Amino acid sequence: MTTFADLGLSQPVLQALDMKGYTVPTPIQEQAIPPVLKGRDLLGIAQTGTGKTAAFMLPGIDRLREADKQIPFKSCRMLVLAPTRELAVQIADSAKDYGALAGLKVQCIVGGTSVGKDRNKLHRGTDILVATPGRLLDLIDQKALNLNGIEVLILDEADQMLDLGFIHALRKIKELAPKERQTLFFSATMPKAIKELVSGFCNNPVQVSVTPQSTTAERIDQYLFMVQQDEKLSLLEMILKGRHDVPGTIERVLIFTRTKHGADRVVKRLSQAGIESNAIHGNKSQPQRQRALDEFRKGRVPILI
Repeated sequence: MTTFADLGLSQPVLQALDMKGYTVPTPIQEQAIPPVLKGRDLLGIAQTGTGKTAAFMLPGIDRLREADKQIPFKSCRMLVLAPTRELAVQIADSAKDYGALAGLKVQCIVGGTSVGKDRNKLHRGTDILVATPGRLLDLIDQKALNLNGIEVLILDEADQMLDLGFIHALRKIKELAPKERQTLFFSATMPKAIKELVSGFCNNPVQVSVTPQSTTAERIDQYLFMVQQDEKLSLLEMILKGRHDVPGTIERVLIFTRTKHGADRVVKRLSQAGIESNAIHGNKSQPQRQRALDEFRKGRVPILI
């Protein structure tokens, strides 16, 4: 059985993993970490929940430690791009955990927060910057940030960034970043547009894949209920209260609705039934969205809509 120590990670990173209780790498981590440590560009095809954040963050931290360069003024040494605010915050939290003993500075910039505060925290530069493309380019346009210091560039969930219309932003970021850099590219799917993007960003990348394309995450059991529109909320309430024949105990629940209004309507209906839940959608402020995610992650409010 392969351990993290077998992959060539440094002692500070291994100690941080030990503090988190992680000893055995997932398949994507086992495949991705060695070539990244050797400085190779990487294309990782992996779904959410496979451990891909650690697959790029752990060797990325070690690459920065090994180079041992100063933090560049108004720039960063490692740039991680993510499609959504929530994912960016999650990645930044992981970077802080994994790099806790490496002495690296981590910052996160996303839309929906104070631009002034972002400008202030980037003035002296940072080792690791996690950002959404839109806010990153805003700060570049304001001369509050440049990409001259980048040693490692990481694109996470690149297919989602394309779906959200970030293709032009990504191309501009590529042009602004140094040509001499290491690029790590992660996507759950490989449509033609992603393949073209990879060829522009990466230099002869090592390709690793841990899941067939377009499959459902293995740990999710699926049940289909045929029900009338006006009966859906009643059925949902029965399932959540354990009055239906869905096996097992339901501890955490994600509920998807078609519209923002629908999400708020479900929260109101569940509240009337004595079931606490939070909604997260585009009409919520960033602090509201982050609070809802934190409460869900910690189990304080186990239903997220």
